[in-house]
Amino acid sequence: MDEGKALKIRLTFSVILVGISLMFAAVVTDHWAVLSHRVEHYNSTCEAAHFGLWRLCTKQFYIQDKATKERSCGVITLTGDRNCSYFKHFSPGQSTEIFERTTQKEYSISAAAIAIFSVGFAIIGTICILLSFRKKMDYLLKPASMFYTFAGLCMIISVEVMRQSVKRMIDSKETIWIEYYYSWSFACACASFVLLFICGIALLLISLPPFPQNPWESCMDAEPEH
Repeated sequence: MDEGKALKIRLTFSVILVGISLMFAAVVTDHWAVLSHRVEHYNSTCEAAHFGLWRLCTKQFYIQDKATKERSCGVITLTGDRNCSYFKHFSPGQSTEIFERTTQKEYSISAAAIAIFSVGFAIIGTICILLSFRKKMDYLLKPASMFYTFAGLCMIISVEVMRQSVKRMIDSKETIWIEYYYSWSFACACASFVLLFICGIALLLISLPPFPQNPWESCMDAEPEH
């Protein structure tokens, strides 16, 4: 592997590591979406929630007259009692009855499973690209690029499944939630998709042999027939 190609691979791999870090941050944190319910009157206790792939956190805080102009809980970062629990289908001993009633369990399981596939593809791709720096093993760059591309695609699919889950929660008449917004974990997942997908394609292009500048170059280099 020549120095110019090795430098391009190292730069691309550096960006890929940033994408992997964002992906891990999105998978392990629980700030994908923030939900709040309708406030019938002020000077009362309000409940808001934020959740990720594995855990739901609820927070209760006191709403004063001028705390917010909207008919919702407002910002969940306000001071209050915070209670977090893992989803019942991942941890049978925990209790998340409200969340279990208001969204489909299949959405949560699907989003988490697809995210795990994304993590697996990223780990395998990293092993391949580290081995490719050894002598005469640069052929591993092509599978590494495909694994990173698949990791990005799995992550954006997980994002879409989570988005559909939140949308169905808000649209359902059985829920108390009326407002929502996507938080920083959701942004990390989207950013990791962009970095992993683009850098995976770039790594594939870097690993390909150079194209001949002259269209007749390959024919001229061929051995004559006897």
